[in-house]
Amino acid sequence: MPFDLKNRVALVTGSSTGLGKAMALALADAGARVAVNYFNNAARAEAMFAEFRARGGRGMLVRGDAADEAQVQRMYDQVAKELGPVDILVCNATPAQPLKPIEEYDWAFYQQMLDFFVKSPFLLTRVCLPHMKQKRQGRIINITSEVFQRGVAPFTAYVAAKGGQIGFSRSLATELAPFGITVNMVAPGWIPVERHEHDPQEMKDAYLAGVPAKRWGKPEEVGHAVVYLASDEAAFVTGQTITVNGGNTVH
Repeated sequence: MPFDLKNRVALVTGSSTGLGKAMALALADAGARVAVNYFNNAARAEAMFAEFRARGGRGMLVRGDAADEAQVQRMYDQVAKELGPVDILVCNATPAQPLKPIEEYDWAFYQQMLDFFVKSPFLLTRVCLPHMKQKRQGRIINITSEVFQRGVAPFTAYVAAKGGQIGFSRSLATELAPFGITVNMVAPGWIPVERHEHDPQEMKDAYLAGVPAKRWGKPEEVGHAVVYLASDEAAFVTGQTITVNGGNTVH
């Protein structure tokens, strides 16, 4: 079977809701044992994990701040003990993403963006690498965004941090290629999930009007891209970005 992830262990940060949830479900559907990570909303995470188990998913729920070094180590140790060492790392955790003119941001907000999109992937990668290097196989998938390619504004803090994440991923891909470890990116477009339920309809309409595919993307389509990059079929693909946005960055 192509894209078979049986006997693999995946850790997906920020996966109790939104696109992260779709990624965790897709990886489980492909056979991986999945650690579903959350930090803030325990009730929502428990509900998601009940759904995960009901559709046959194997894995665990693990709470922790993906940008805190001690908590990252604790999470990894918990996952390794219960499911096994991590073979597939998906860095997806994200904070709120308000669009503001640069004058309305402060450095603390910029730092938060960098913590989520550069520090967190760094900490998670570092803790997963010993096993991956020993096995000479591993998959690191960083969830970036079309906003970097499009230069979306007013959004400097988020776009700058995503640029840093992309640079980190590209350099890391070159560094780890000799070890059989791939590092790739999935860059979704705007795919409305729970966090977007209160966004202005006129903003949604304006975005959709510019999408060549003339429809909204589905969360599971991002999940499918993650499964491909996690699979053996993508063993010779590294340092690349799959942009899931209906052609929105073609023009």
